[in-house]
Amino acid sequence: RKRDYEGYLCSLLLPTESRSSAFALRAFNVELAQIKDSVSEKTIGLMRMQFWKKTVDDIYSDNPPHQPVAVELWKAVKRHNLTKRWLMKIIDEREKNLDDKAYRNIQELENYAENTQSSLLYLTLEILGVKDLHADHAASHIGKAHGIVTCLRATPYHTSRRRVFLPMDICMLHGVSQEDFLRKNQDKNVRDVIYDIASQAHLHLKHARSLHKSVPVKAFPAFLQTVIVEKYIKK
Repeated sequence: RKRDYEGYLCSLLLPTESRSSAFALRAFNVELAQIKDSVSEKTIGLMRMQFWKKTVDDIYSDNPPHQPVAVELWKAVKRHNLTKRWLMKIIDEREKNLDDKAYRNIQELENYAENTQSSLLYLTLEILGVKDLHADHAASHIGKAHGIVTCLRATPYHTSRRRVFLPMDICMLHGVSQEDFLRKNQDKNVRDVIYDIASQAHLHLKHARSLHKSVPVKAFPAFLQTVIVEKYIKK
């Protein structure tokens, strides 16, 4: 509720029997997401990621550590037989992201979004008891849109810490430097960069929507965050 308010609201709207597992999943994601900003050295970040890798291994050996999120995640794994690969993907991708480098291109940002946000959605579908190719396909696109939008939304925060993570290929295309963002430059070129990145997210949402008739209704609650993503893109 404190760290992922939108995820929290969307989880409240899931069927009763899926709710506590969805909260466990969101809390696990929050734990990983805040590592990068809460450590002063990469080494400490790597140690924390290592702790979570071992924790996931222990969860699947039925021996979770006495850590509140780990215990809840273990219950969710037991209840819904969650796929370990998706949990590990989220950790691995966030670990790679500790490097503090800008994305070289939009594909790199999409890969990051796929391995974090889409993986989270695949697990949410498992919690809802949905095994469906079309739903997975939609989850892939929605996760990418969500990841791109998160990157855009975080830009003011990152620039306040003198960091810019926006895809370099799009910045170069419009002749925009990192310095332009740090100076809070509002000229047309900067706006074009933001527009291009947002358009890519919009495209993924469009793809996901085109699958709307093939996706089972049971899967819809997993995709509630598209409302927030779309609202932000429009804004």
